Amino acid sequence: MNNTKTISRVVGGVIALILVVIFLSFAGQFFYILEKVDAQEVGIQFSSGRIKKIVGPGVYSDFGLFVEMVRVSSQSIPFSVEDQEIITKDKQRMGVVVSGDIFRPSELDKDVLREKWSQYRGIFTDDAIAVARVQDFARQAMKVCVGMRTFDDNTLGVARDELRACIDSELNDLSQAVGLTAKNVVVPEIILSPEVQAGLDAIVQSRLATEKAAQDELKAKAEAAAEQARVEGEIRVEQSRIQETTRQQTTLAALEQERVKAQLEVIEAERTNKLAQLETERQEIEARKANEILTAQRDLEIRELEMQAMKIKAQGDIAFQEALAMLYAENPEFVSVVIAQANASALTQTDKVIFTLEGMVPNLVMSGPGIVPTVDTTSGVVTPE
Repeated sequence: MNNTKTISRVVGGVIALILVVIFLSFAGQFFYILEKVDAQEVGIQFSSGRIKKIVGPGVYSDFGLFVEMVRVSSQSIPFSVEDQEIITKDKQRMGVVVSGDIFRPSELDKDVLREKWSQYRGIFTDDAIAVARVQDFARQAMKVCVGMRTFDDNTLGVARDELRACIDSELNDLSQAVGLTAKNVVVPEIILSPEVQAGLDAIVQSRLATEKAAQDELKAKAEAAAEQARVEGEIRVEQSRIQETTRQQTTLAALEQERVKAQLEVIEAERTNKLAQLETERQEIEARKANEILTAQRDLEIRELEMQAMKIKAQGDIAFQEALAMLYAENPEFVSVVIAQANASALTQTDKVIFTLEGMVPNLVMSGPGIVPTVDTTSGVVTPE
């Protein structure tokens, strides 16, 4: 009995576990929670097998029917490819090594992901598939670019950079068809077979010998030309020195002439200014003299007028005195009245007048209490003090 219960419990546990696994396997089709998209990734949200949204770095959750989050790396994937048997335009064999970086669509290339996802999902999610496909594209580009050029155009000088640019362009044209981009494409090595290398070395040696002979000839000509140029240069330098000396002397003479001319102009200007100043002073002196003469004439006229006025006044005074003397002579009584008026006008209110008999000496009387009345000469009436 106990064994039966134990078996039942074990079977029940197994069934429960199976149910949980089945639930979890199906539940993953209906939601995902806190799915993280890193900074170097692009997230593609699916719903019912269709792209719902393409998102950048962050944390996302979603619920629905058959929802899913797929992450696509936006980091570079390095690649390198080598092809040792490529025929050039002039039927020469050579090998080429090409390397670079592969880039999948970024967050900015959402349209590319939507358009290419159904066809090239493996390329977007599997690095090995992406590298293999780009290597094939690189081999195709290498054959096209090498085959359209001669051996020299592929190997010598700046031709190597032109070959690299051609491979870069052809490779990107092919890669963009599957939503990829190739960058930093370089041709680090050109591979030559031993026979080609030996022939090339012989050609190079011959070319170097020819170029050396040409260089020696050019060197001799250059040395002769340099000597001739040196002599001609010395002659030109001497001529230039003479011409420069003559030019400087001419310039100095012209400057000296200008300086003398300027000095003459300054002297002439100073003389003109001095004459103008003297003329101004002369005019000032003449004006001052004219003013002095005019002032003297006016003073003289004033003196003459004053003399005439004094003379007329004196004549008037004399005539008045003569008339007064005649009046006094003809009217003696009037003289007494005038004398009395003169005496009266000579007295003031504070003056004291004392009348005494002839031959008597008057006594001085001071005013004060108990003093007898004095005479008021202005009214003729005796008033008390």
